[in-house]
Amino acid sequence: MPKIGAVADDLTGATTTGVLLARSKARTAVFFNEKAALSAEGMDDLDAILISSNSRPLPGSAAFEVVTAATKALQNMGVQYYSKRIDTTLRGGIGTEIDAMLDTLGGDTVAVVVPAMPQSRRIVVGGYSIIDSVALIRTPVAHDVRTPVTENYVPRLLQSQSRRQVGLVKLGWVLKGPESIARKLEDKRAKGNEIIVVDAVSIEDVEAIAQACVDLKWNVLAVDPGPFTAKLAYCRGLIQTEQANIPEYSLDNHGKSVLIAAGSASPVTKRQMEVLCEDERHVRISIDPVKLITGGQAGDEEAQKAIDKALDLLDQKIAPRAILFETALHGVLLDLDEEDADRGYYGGQCADMINAYLGKIVKAVVDARRPQIAGLYCTGGDTEVNVCRELGVQCLEVVDYVIAQTDIGALTGKYAGIPIIGKGGLTGTEDIVLKIVDRLFQEATRYI
Repeated sequence: MPKIGAVADDLTGATTTGVLLARSKARTAVFFNEKAALSAEGMDDLDAILISSNSRPLPGSAAFEVVTAATKALQNMGVQYYSKRIDTTLRGGIGTEIDAMLDTLGGDTVAVVVPAMPQSRRIVVGGYSIIDSVALIRTPVAHDVRTPVTENYVPRLLQSQSRRQVGLVKLGWVLKGPESIARKLEDKRAKGNEIIVVDAVSIEDVEAIAQACVDLKWNVLAVDPGPFTAKLAYCRGLIQTEQANIPEYSLDNHGKSVLIAAGSASPVTKRQMEVLCEDERHVRISIDPVKLITGGQAGDEEAQKAIDKALDLLDQKIAPRAILFETALHGVLLDLDEEDADRGYYGGQCADMINAYLGKIVKAVVDARRPQIAGLYCTGGDTEVNVCRELGVQCLEVVDYVIAQTDIGALTGKYAGIPIIGKGGLTGTEDIVLKIVDRLFQEATRYI
């Protein structure tokens, strides 16, 4: 019976937390929605379940509804400890989603918010979020197309979204250790704070916060990008020490290819793909996004062109080591919000159409040449969701990560045995995709 349950606002967030548990010897599954989790079989063999509510871009009322439904699904599965997985860059309606979970869990549950993920150089000092030594609002996420973040002070950001009182435990108290943290948490709670933000700059800080919560014997809703959830589980004796899970061998040079669906349009992703394609063994297939968002015959024909080109490449005597499908890394970058408005679409429809077509393209190629596919890589959570949806996959079993927030899982169902890696668009160094492709060839050895 799974003891740990989490609701994440997107798929990559769910896998990020799930991988930390999986690396600590907890059998962990990530479901794409609450309906998939409720209909799944074999849950008794799992230690942890994570559900993606896909709620990050939703209006507050809609996000509240789906997060409530996901929390109730976890309750129905007998989960004992709950987490709300949040984005490391604080996108989405975090306060609203905390309210939804606290309302559902009821009782004396208190939300302890630890937004730091030191493994990814995400820290919080004095309540301010710092990303790789840069203030959050000075990073590209401040201009995110769908969910921009313009508030750097975490308590104020949450207070603007929640109807509960928000408090802060500053770093000075955290550095003194679990007893100091526990005293300050009690003080904040006595003052009526039901949501308490806690500073942290190292993984040791995160563990100290977790130990304080366990010592207090509180009913805690962990709100974090993953490390706090994992450290709580460790301090409760539910998981072991985190360790890498890397296969010894590789299927590189065995005539197989990796398929890459690049849905993220961030400058970080663009540069990463440029580095990938500097290696002539990796081939780019550029797809016209205008035709995809036009849809109908124009979209179908553009998708089929990409499929045909990929199949031709796979039929060559020496197939590419990786094939990249991309719509936003060449030419002029479209303003998808403007395109939605000009075409009379709902907000985000253009992005949804592009990602859906990427999913259809990947599915067609996998169906036609499955023995040649070493694995799949998707950049952007929406892209990974659409690829898996097209493949009919509702659950991933997570196993490891390449780097933090670049997570490795395995498809289930009809396509069981195909490894998949997902990564947020703002994560990783310039050469990260080269490492991802290498790792997929290693992961493929688990399933031969």
